[in-house]
This record gives sequence, C-alpha cells and structure tokens, in this order.
Amino acid sequence: MTINSVITKVAQNIVQRSEQSRKTYLENLEHSANKGKLRASLSCGNLAHTVAASTKAEKVSLLDFTKANLAIVSSYNDMVSAHQPYLYYPELIKKALAELGNTAQVAGGVPAMCDGITQGNDGMELSLFSRDLIAQSTALSLSHNTFDGTLLLGVCDKIAPGQLMGALTFGHLPTMFVPSGPMASGISNDEKVSTRQKYVAGEVDKRALLEVECKAYHSAGTCTFFGTANTNQLVFEAMGLMLPGSAFVAPNTLLRDKLTEKAAQYLASVSVNQHSKKAVGHVVNEKSVVNGLVALLAAGGSTNHTIHLVAVAKAAGWIVTWDDLDELSRVVPLLVNMYPNGDADINAFHKAGGVPALMKNLSLRGLIFMDANPAYGTMEDYLTSPYLDAVGQVRFAPAMESSDTKVLADSRGSFSETGGLKLLSGNLGRGVMKVSAVAEEHQKVTAPALVFESQHDVEIAYKNGLIKDDAVIVVRFNGPAANGMPELHKLMPILGNLMKQGLKVALVTDGRLSGASGKVPAVIHMTPEAKRGGPLAQIQNGDMIEIDGQTGKVSVLNNIEHRLIAESNLSNSQRGSGRELFGVFRHLISSAEQGATLF
Repeated sequence: MTINSVITKVAQNIVQRSEQSRKTYLENLEHSANKGKLRASLSCGNLAHTVAASTKAEKVSLLDFTKANLAIVSSYNDMVSAHQPYLYYPELIKKALAELGNTAQVAGGVPAMCDGITQGNDGMELSLFSRDLIAQSTALSLSHNTFDGTLLLGVCDKIAPGQLMGALTFGHLPTMFVPSGPMASGISNDEKVSTRQKYVAGEVDKRALLEVECKAYHSAGTCTFFGTANTNQLVFEAMGLMLPGSAFVAPNTLLRDKLTEKAAQYLASVSVNQHSKKAVGHVVNEKSVVNGLVALLAAGGSTNHTIHLVAVAKAAGWIVTWDDLDELSRVVPLLVNMYPNGDADINAFHKAGGVPALMKNLSLRGLIFMDANPAYGTMEDYLTSPYLDAVGQVRFAPAMESSDTKVLADSRGSFSETGGLKLLSGNLGRGVMKVSAVAEEHQKVTAPALVFESQHDVEIAYKNGLIKDDAVIVVRFNGPAANGMPELHKLMPILGNLMKQGLKVALVTDGRLSGASGKVPAVIHMTPEAKRGGPLAQIQNGDMIEIDGQTGKVSVLNNIEHRLIAESNLSNSQRGSGRELFGVFRHLISSAEQGATLF
C-alpha cells in the first residue's frame, strides 16, 4: 500500500525543522557508542562494587564482557495497581537471561504516582512535573554505565513517557518496555460515571459512590478505560518499543510471563554490539514518531499525549508541533470506540484484535510507515499477535480483522472520518479538544464566559446553584507555570449534569483533562497560559466565547485587547505536599505546546 501523501509530508516537515537538533542528538549517540562496552573499561574497584551483591554465577557473567548485562528501570510500588505486578519481574527476567549466560540488574526505581489518587488534591499539581523527574531518575539509573541494554518497567501516565525520555539520553542502548497489562473488567464505565454525577448532584451518598469506585478499580493492572496509561501502551507498541501484541495481555498469566522472558532474552541478543541498529535512539526515528501520532489519533487516545509525544520526540532530537497532529487528524480516521469515546473498555479492544489488528488496519490504509525500525524484528512483526504453543513457547500469528466492529473498526469502516483530537485556535490562543468523545451537536458552543481560577471554585458555584444558564466555563491559571497543570476532573460530573439539564456548556482552560475527558466539549492545554500573559487572563464574566470543534476555532467575540492582564495569587499552589521543592519547574517549564518540559 502506498503511504498517504499527508503522512509523508508531516514526516518530511518534522525532518526538515529538526535537521540540526537531530544531528546533534545522533552525534551524542555515536559518541557514547564509540566508547565501547563501558563495563570493560571500569577500574577494578568500580567492577567490584558492580558485582558485590551478585551471586557467584552472576559475577562470572558480569565479568565476562562478551555477555550482555541489562538494566532494569522499574516503577514498582504496591500502592498503584498498574505497577504492583512488577514486584516479581526482576527475578523472572534474571532467570530467563541466566539460561543464556546473560544478566540483568535493577539499575534503579522511578517514582510512580497515580493521578487517580491525587485527583482534586495538592499532589495533582506535581503530577506533570513527575514526568521530567522520572526522566532524570532513569538517566541517573543508567549512569553507572555498566549496561548493554535497558528494560523499562512502566505503564502509567507520566511514568512511561518519562522513562523513555530518560532512556533516550542513553540512545546507544537497545531498549524495550515490558508492560504489566490491564486489570479485569469491573462495572461498566457508564455506571461509574452515572454514580459520580448522582453524587455531585446529591442524589447518592459517599458510601454508595465508594462502593461503585471500588468495583471499577478492583485488582492489579491498569485501569480499564482508555486513559493515558493505556494510551501509553498502545502508542509505544505502535512505535515498536515493546513486543508485538504485548500491551494488553493480562497480568499474572502465563502468556504475560512468557512475553516478559522473551523480551529480556531478545533484548540481550541485540545488546552485545554497541553500535546496534536496534539502539533506542535509532528506533525512535521520524517514522516511528509519526506512527505513534497516527495510532494516537486513530485510537482517540489521551489528550495528554499532545504534550508527552512532543516531549518524547524532543528527547530524540525531533521537533513535533500541534500543527503536525492537526494535519494528520484530517486524514487519519477514528478506528477505535473505547470509553470515553464509547462504551467498551481496553479488554474488549484487546479481545477484538487489539493493537496488531489496529496496525494492520492502518497499514492497509497506507497510514503508517511499514519501513520504520522497531525494537523487535520488522514492522511486519507488529501485524501479528502472540500466543503460546503446545509446549508453552511464545509464537506469533498474523493479525486478523476486528472480531467486534462496535469496538474496533474493520478495514472498510470507521467511527469518524477524522482523528480523535482537534487543534483549536483563535484570538484566545491555541488548545486541544478530544472531539472523539464529544457528540457532533455539542462540538459548537457560543455562550457567555463564567471565569474561575480553580476547579474547586466551579464546584462551589455549582452547589450554590450559581450556574443556571448556558455558559463557557473558563478555568485559568492552571497551566504548567502556574500550578503544574493539574487535571481538572472534578469538573466533568458537574458539567455533565448541566448538559443533562439541557444547558449548552463548554470548558476552556489552560489545565488538563487527560484521556477520561468525558462527553463535555472542552478546549484544554490553552497556550499561552494565563500565568504567562495569555488572553485567558483578560477574559471577564459575560464575554461571549465561541468554540467550534469542527472548524477548529476558539475565540472571544468581545474586544479585550485594551484590558489589563489579570494576576492570580498562586501562593497556595506553591507550598505544602512537597510543592515547595518544585519551584524551579514552575519557573523554567515550557508551554504545553512545547511539551511542558524542562529539557
């Protein structure tokens, strides 16, 4: 299949604008690779420290420089469900490698906070910052320079992108993600959302809400809705950064364990050569980046990836813009129907064919580069699904057409002719709307502004009956430089209830909402943000705001150019819960459109 001309054009644009930055990145990669196997050049004292805690057999392998030693960078903790399964991965990996005379060491751990736990609380204002902290932690973990390849144990929101950003600073090392998989399906997402809305409206008590929430989040594994965690897995598989078809295999199953073993053994096999073409810096080329962007749009994935993929690409020397996403969205159809875009969850998607079936569909339509350079094999391998043969060994079968076209479109169908994300721009700046989750009749709203500086203030206004008419809720001073750009999920049940009452409402904010943004028309990640003088800081109650998710417009109809720029007292977002330690992040962080990153 001939590749779509727009896909090719976007890739070419990325290459052209990134010429110098990518050249610099590759020069640094080659400089590191040319140093050879650094473990062999360590002093005797360095080596003694390296092997001190190892078994006798491990010491023999570690001191044999023809063997591979893999770094394990783990996000394990036993509070976050998606990372709890990683407890036993290191021993599984070490045992599989020992069979071939190779080794692995836990090089380090990275913090793995959960947005689901911190939603609406102080910790949420550290969440986005944690990604760059995780990148630094990953780099520090690898800085002992005793490793030939890297296994990244990470799944959720900021963790996996941060690990990849850190690993890309050691771009000469072959690197793969090893997923943990999703928890089994609990109650339906519709029931969960309905109960949340009833609770906000005072129709059910906290005990009833807690019972429903515990049925939704009930075991080890990622949450089952299509939020940022599962988007990470889908996109990184599409980019060729893990074994084919491995993203959504359930935890604590034999297939999951065998895939983990296979990933370790394969990576060791391509890690002996310091100039491996499977080095992560070569894998994350412009075609891999575009494949990830296409998969994001085709799946209707998390809006957080309009930030994360920009930052990840930058870590490999690539300059990606929201305009690239917008161009791709015009030719990439929506092929997946998972909550919040639809009713199904990640397990239903995996059962329908999962990432391999989606990749096959995209390949047949000429929407992905089949000559990209994945970490494992070739891109043809990523059109296959894993299974266990009669003796328990991993085999791969060609991906079939979708077995459930209500969840995953077949090669002839789609849920929308365009992708799941839309760039909106106008005299208020630029922002993103997850149009895949919003009914077409709700994508256009023109209404007076109601201006707030906190989601908590919106909640108070709602409970006091102060939101009675059509309105565009403006929540400003919630960008990266203001308070770390928290997700504003307290707003979703409130605005959902207002829509159920027949009001036309929308949200405009420089904050975030992520993958679980719901059915409310929301223009998020507005840049420039209010804290840095963006037009949101000039909006007043009653100004007429126009939002059009179809034409890509977000504007104020009043003349606001003459107005002073409002300021906000953000001192309460700069102290307590560790926020004092992150002042440098708030001061130096780039805009959302530039990846909200320090680097």
